[in-house]
Amino acid sequence: MSPRNFFFSSESVTAGHPDKLCDNVSDAILDACMAGDPKSRVACECATNTGFILVMGEITTKARFDYRDVTRETIKSIGYDRPEFGFDGNTCAVLISLDRQSSDIDGGVSTALEVRDQKIDDPYERLGAGDQGLMFGYACTETPEYMPLPISLAHGLTRKMAEVFKNGTLPWMRPDGKSQVCVEYIDGKPGRVHSILVSTQHSPDVTNTQIRKDLIDTVIKPTIPKQYWSDDIEIFTNPSGRFVIGGPVGDSGVTGRKIIVDTYGGYARHGGGAFSGKDCTKVDRSAAYAARWAAKNIVAAGIATDCEIQLAYAIGKAEPLSIYVDTFGTGNIPDTKILELINRNFDFRPAAIIDALNLRRPIYRQTAAYGHFGRPDLDLPWEKLNKVDILKDEAGIKAEA
Repeated sequence: MSPRNFFFSSESVTAGHPDKLCDNVSDAILDACMAGDPKSRVACECATNTGFILVMGEITTKARFDYRDVTRETIKSIGYDRPEFGFDGNTCAVLISLDRQSSDIDGGVSTALEVRDQKIDDPYERLGAGDQGLMFGYACTETPEYMPLPISLAHGLTRKMAEVFKNGTLPWMRPDGKSQVCVEYIDGKPGRVHSILVSTQHSPDVTNTQIRKDLIDTVIKPTIPKQYWSDDIEIFTNPSGRFVIGGPVGDSGVTGRKIIVDTYGGYARHGGGAFSGKDCTKVDRSAAYAARWAAKNIVAAGIATDCEIQLAYAIGKAEPLSIYVDTFGTGNIPDTKILELINRNFDFRPAAIIDALNLRRPIYRQTAAYGHFGRPDLDLPWEKLNKVDILKDEAGIKAEA
């Protein structure tokens, strides 16, 4: 990869953002289904606006729980638990519109094309992909968690915002908030943080001067690593001037509308499929996790400093239609050889992914805010570096002394 100088920005949003509120409810319902029935088929989406939230989609499950209770408890846990915040999980209307999964989809997923056409007796061939589409996984060496620096810093800021809101450090703060970080790259590598933007919903009685001081002292400075901090960073706090009206009152929200926030901050490609509210037969979610798992292990093994993997699927078919690898010229061996390594060590059929990553569990709501990847605060199976040694050995890379 030829050296380049450029600026790149990524954003993050708090769990109180209207779209993320919907993601949280969708994944909370998914977890409730998985807890009661690990083979649940779930495609749950939400929409919210002033005073209400709509839970909709297709769910086939043996789990028994109160959808309204799960929805209300999720909303309140995020912080919308009193009228003065503009949205209250205790009193908002909760509308439920759910059907069973389409029998046509169920037939293709439960009995894959390979089994129907070729009568293959392989348990990993029996489960077809829950949808068609393109999924990408990415990893790089810019941060210890193998994520691009801009999205890593942006998530750090929103996590800190949520922390100081919930623990009462900033009593004027409200649940809705956003961050954005611009990094200057020099010779293709992160050089410095160029600018930081933080916006947060707030009480009507606090001044912009106080908001700025508190955000810099309690959120921004404690979050940005010392090697990237300088007094030359441009800092913007609530640049609209006023952010009292927030959450679903200030803007409508929909599940799956923050897919770039959920992944790599725009630094890597995205196939367009959202994650939240979808069970593991939906390759929009599980295959994106598997592609990240493979890319991260390739980079951690020292085979490349950047690795992006694309997987393509047809609904009802187990085998991916294609697998593509790009290391952007950073590989120690040719990309064709890396693809051979991946094919030998990773099985991207949906049933194999579910088995390898143990995905039939209620582990999803914890990912609904602050990113699905590069989460040192969570024990996520697709973040495991459990293939590094075998990849090093097969690639002929000597272990560090």
